[in-house]
Amino acid sequence: MSDTIERIKCLIIGSGPAGYTAAIYAARADLQPVMYTGLQMGGQLTTTTEVDNFPGYPKGTDGTAMMEDLKTQAERFGTEVRFGLATEVEFSKEEGGIHKITIDGVTAIEAETVIISTGATAKYLGLESEERLKGGGVSACATCDGFFYKGQDVVVVGAGDTAAEEATYLSNICKSVTLLVRKDYMRASKAMQHRVQKTKNLKVLFNTEIDVVLGESVVEGVRAVNNQTNEKHDIPVTGVFIAIGHKPNTDIFTDILDMDEAGYLITKGKSTKTNLPGVFAAGDVQDKEYRQAVTAAGTGCMAALDAERYLGSLE
Repeated sequence: MSDTIERIKCLIIGSGPAGYTAAIYAARADLQPVMYTGLQMGGQLTTTTEVDNFPGYPKGTDGTAMMEDLKTQAERFGTEVRFGLATEVEFSKEEGGIHKITIDGVTAIEAETVIISTGATAKYLGLESEERLKGGGVSACATCDGFFYKGQDVVVVGAGDTAAEEATYLSNICKSVTLLVRKDYMRASKAMQHRVQKTKNLKVLFNTEIDVVLGESVVEGVRAVNNQTNEKHDIPVTGVFIAIGHKPNTDIFTDILDMDEAGYLITKGKSTKTNLPGVFAAGDVQDKEYRQAVTAAGTGCMAALDAERYLGSLE
């Protein structure tokens, strides 16, 4: 570790819409923010080929281009964007205390305020064909990408409320939806199960998993397998939506910050304040309900304002 420890007024851990928006607001408030992007610069949105639902892009854009726009805007106001991963934290419990963060296991820095925007990672099935066709018909967000499959046949994988909600959402857009459930029952609430059962163009296949996603550059179907009989059959579809949950990127904050049973950081009321003074959380790392780029950006704005007001209260 370096002998000289850098002191930062506002440290942003993680990029993406929440991190970059926090950086824009923090920089304009003269907080001289420094951002460490994490290993996936730009966050989950960089895995999305087309973005049509973010305000200000009337013709749409792609996720990587949009994150570059946000990065450029943040840098325009003086944000210092660095590529690196926070690997250890030691947060102060005192008002006005200094927080210590280790980057890449080597560099120690100190910060007066910390904004956490490390996001969440969608869970996938782990198939090679699934990985290869991400962005080519495989998605983990029906709300984000469902529009592109209007009038087409799609598959949803999952058994909980999220899967049921995404399947019924897609049923309003797509020609047909096939919901693949690994077990012989759904984990979704009874209300959501009733909604699924009442949807005419939605079919549920129990004890069914994806053996392989078919297609070279775009999805052309899935090969489904009955895990009781091992019988396989092909389902021709153009979209595959994986709805088996997300994992918030909060491992380094375990036993330090308050989080729920799934690992999402808990913030106070309508603010972005965590249980420790001067530490704030924005975006998907604290939002398991909406998980949209625009809502993440909104909480990024809130976090910067909360950090500015916190520092102002110490003067």
